[in-house]
Amino acid sequence: MPFPKSIPTSQLTTLDQNGADSLDFGIVKVDDNGNVLLYNKWESDMAGVPVAATAGKNFFTEIAPCTNNRLFYGRFKDGVASGSLDAEFNYTFSYKMQPTNVVVKMWRNSDNTNWVFVAKNAA
Repeated sequence: MPFPKSIPTSQLTTLDQNGADSLDFGIVKVDDNGNVLLYNKWESDMAGVPVAATAGKNFFTEIAPCTNNRLFYGRFKDGVASGSLDAEFNYTFSYKMQPTNVVVKMWRNSDNTNWVFVAKNAA
């Protein structure tokens, strides 16, 4: 299923915590270095990481270190460097949880914000 599932990318510029928490998939907004700017409740519940513990922390090295690899973080860095982050792939999260198969979409919006969308893989 393509991402974002139920939010137009044009609405990402005004998405706040309440709006993000109302969605049925994970949303993480990060700066160009990977520091968390927004982390929604769905992602928090899936990962077992409290929302309050994520602000300003690096998503790839502190919040979800299982993503600190070429497949995940490498794609992010390459996309940010080129200014065209747009990748969708299957992944297995394994940090602080049972291995969980997900679909990930990383996206750089027109306002130069970076987004990581996560949904459980139905397959």
